[in-house]
Amino acid sequence: MSLTHIRSGAADESDHLDERVDLACALRWTARLGMHEAVANHFSLAVDDTGTRFLINPNQRHFARVRASELLLVDADDPETMNRPDAPDPTAWGLHGAVHRRCRRARCIMHVHSIHATVLACLADSTLPPIDQNTASFFRRVVIDESFGGLAFESEGERCADLLSDPAVNVMIMGNHGVMVIGRTVADTFDRLYYFERAAETYVKALWTGQPLRVMDDALAERVARELEHYPDSAERHFADLKALLDRDEPDFRD
Repeated sequence: MSLTHIRSGAADESDHLDERVDLACALRWTARLGMHEAVANHFSLAVDDTGTRFLINPNQRHFARVRASELLLVDADDPETMNRPDAPDPTAWGLHGAVHRRCRRARCIMHVHSIHATVLACLADSTLPPIDQNTASFFRRVVIDESFGGLAFESEGERCADLLSDPAVNVMIMGNHGVMVIGRTVADTFDRLYYFERAAETYVKALWTGQPLRVMDDALAERVARELEHYPDSAERHFADLKALLDRDEPDFRD
């Protein structure tokens, strides 16, 4: 399918070609890395100044097959969205719509049930301690949702959106559920998602050893987190190489 045959209803959707390509790349790479779950989970990206018009992956389509042209363009303020013939998954609409309406700094939102992040979400204490460089990068930048209320339909989405009021927070460990990561761009958000899963894996495997953990003190953990936040162009260069690899192996993601 070409971008001249985009199925979503609003006009001028081809103007968002770059955003579509980036989001399709992120979806494909999430599947390549095994961080997807069947045809569930959703990524979204705001495409207007207010943050309420956003792209999101189509309902029940595997991440590994999504093409740029297939991404839906919806409006978080449009009550008729779920009456469209190509309506998004209701839980995607509930969670992503609420966050895009209520947390305008969340330009990009990625929600997955990746294995190690979900294991962390299943623990009675879901805190991620700073035991290495990756885990330290999330020090004081994570909120833990302690009040899982079932599938993320609209009321649950609104509740989750309220937890993102702290501007320092860019990751939500969704207790009994998975993880949600927010960011400024697709590159920024995907990079954060990738490293959060790696950090969770390190922590979970460290727990497996049964040995005492070498936990950084707060000052050092904050220093590491700030240094990594300001490391020049790392997310952008990471993502540019991911797109280059897809251009070589799966160029149809741009279609």
